[in-house]
Amino acid sequence: MIDTSNSSSTSKTIETVSGITVRLCGDSGDGMQLLGTQLTNTSALAGNDVATFPDFPAEIRAPRGTRAGVSGFQVQFASREIFTPGDTLDALVVMNPAAMVTNLSDLRKGGILIANEDGFNDKEYKLAKVESNPLDADVIEQSYRVVRVAMTKLTREAVSEFGLSTKFADRCKNFFAMGLVYWLFGRSLDPTLRFIEEKFSKKPDIMNANIAALRAGWAFGETTEVFGESYQVEAAKLAPGTYRNIMGNQALAWGLIAASSVSKKEMFYGTYPITPASDILHELTRFKNFGVRTFQAEDEIAAIGATIGAAFGGSMAVTASSGPGIALKGEAMGLGIMLELPMIIINVQRGGPSTGLPTKTEQSDLLQAMYGRNGEAPMPILAPRSPGDCFDMAVEAWRIAVECMVPVMVLSDGYIANGSEPWKIPDVADLPEISCTHPAGGESEEPFLPYSRNENLARPWAVPGTPDLMHRLGGLEKEDGTGNVSYDPDNHQHMVDTRAAKVAKIAERIPDQDVFGNTSGDILVISWGGTYGACLTAVARCRDAGHDVSHAHIRYMNPMPANIGELLGSFRTILVPELNSGQLRMLLRAEYLVDCIGINKIQGKPFAVSELVDEITHHATTRRQDASARRTAKVG
Repeated sequence: MIDTSNSSSTSKTIETVSGITVRLCGDSGDGMQLLGTQLTNTSALAGNDVATFPDFPAEIRAPRGTRAGVSGFQVQFASREIFTPGDTLDALVVMNPAAMVTNLSDLRKGGILIANEDGFNDKEYKLAKVESNPLDADVIEQSYRVVRVAMTKLTREAVSEFGLSTKFADRCKNFFAMGLVYWLFGRSLDPTLRFIEEKFSKKPDIMNANIAALRAGWAFGETTEVFGESYQVEAAKLAPGTYRNIMGNQALAWGLIAASSVSKKEMFYGTYPITPASDILHELTRFKNFGVRTFQAEDEIAAIGATIGAAFGGSMAVTASSGPGIALKGEAMGLGIMLELPMIIINVQRGGPSTGLPTKTEQSDLLQAMYGRNGEAPMPILAPRSPGDCFDMAVEAWRIAVECMVPVMVLSDGYIANGSEPWKIPDVADLPEISCTHPAGGESEEPFLPYSRNENLARPWAVPGTPDLMHRLGGLEKEDGTGNVSYDPDNHQHMVDTRAAKVAKIAERIPDQDVFGNTSGDILVISWGGTYGACLTAVARCRDAGHDVSHAHIRYMNPMPANIGELLGSFRTILVPELNSGQLRMLLRAEYLVDCIGINKIQGKPFAVSELVDEITHHATTRRQDASARRTAKVG
């Protein structure tokens, strides 16, 4: 929210504000993602805390000018610590009518609406299914600060000396918009100038045209009379350290590489491309020098089959997909559990069912992760809470996998995967030790037992080719100890119980659940996955308003931390916000026998902080009224 703290006395004032939320929208070919990424990186380099939310069309090559084809990028940059990309927008930049009508409802009253008026014409009105120019509506002029800019025309004029075709000249208009936004919010041009020079160094005409468009946008903001002021956001006071901006999928890839290095195991990554998990593959292909081997299989089943083979061969084995692909991998995941081999399975959740909403976020695969395999097949499940946390959860997943000889699932989601935040680069010395010891072979007179167990109930990792460690593997039930095929009913019961106990014992070696606020009281908001930032911010606001509310965010989904049951029993009301129909709520009710109230949303969009504040306030007010009524009745 733009909140003036001081201003200068120049003809155009510079207002210092605590934070800005901007959304940039246009067709998928208008370069809005590039514009947003550059604005994010520039803000991070300026020392602001940053949170982003890219929003892509769900269809490949959606028709230009239509509402379905709108691509957006939202970024909040602030001088304080933030946890979400913002609720309402301070500024909205739109390239056409479709972008305007699909995003205007999120612009706050009095907010700045910057429109490329060259993109508003009869053809675009028809494509956007509006009868006339939406900029001309009285309510628009009355509700917002509307700035009409002939971006296409001005861009063509700015790049005319470079002899580009009209098509290529028009592609530069996102840099014009970028320059204007940079001027308005006090961003430096230097990082983006370096980006342009590096990216287009082999195409000097395009490089110079983009630079000219960027500078022209800045000059327009500086010279036009439509802006009376610009805004400045000071650097945030973050914990000391070296930071970089990082996206969730990128952090997952880097965490996997770090885990591979710490455990001294070369990584094999077998996958099949699927939105929104594909960027993990793209990132990992850049790091062959770290012993990373990537394999793009012909389908999802082949991908996890190869991953199981890599785990059997002694490598750090990883596969990733989204909900539809995880469904296809279900049978092979059961095989990995039966074989008791260490591997990581990443699910970057998206809207479902079936193909659903490929580019939109959802949390509806929790029960799939818990139970989406035939038979009794429990699996540890971890869920990062933010883009930066993906790094830590990737390392932790591999630690658990090798300590317990078990496949581990990491549940990310589209909001985390494509979002970004400043990430404090960790010291390598602070990474956990991950020991991947296995029997050396030939050192004991006792016969090798491939399903003997240590204190973690983990069996040995017997790498092929090691002398004297020959053993039988397959999907049929194992005889305890020997691993031979067994149909004995008591043995089956024992093995099922043992595999479950191995997963349950992980609770002994993970941290207790922490709490923001009090450890007992009226209301506990309990969340998981990408809802972390919205829930934490909402609870903080409600506590500032005097409500007795606390927040617990679960990262270890199975098993849950050992103190969860005690924590749930210490509060009178449990609220569970989820981007599904109530899957965590169902698990908490079944496991801990406590009533929980769901706050559920399945719209392909994350929670707004204001939504959660309203829900929490409602329940807090109701609790006080009920308590007051009970006291009155008792006195009466």
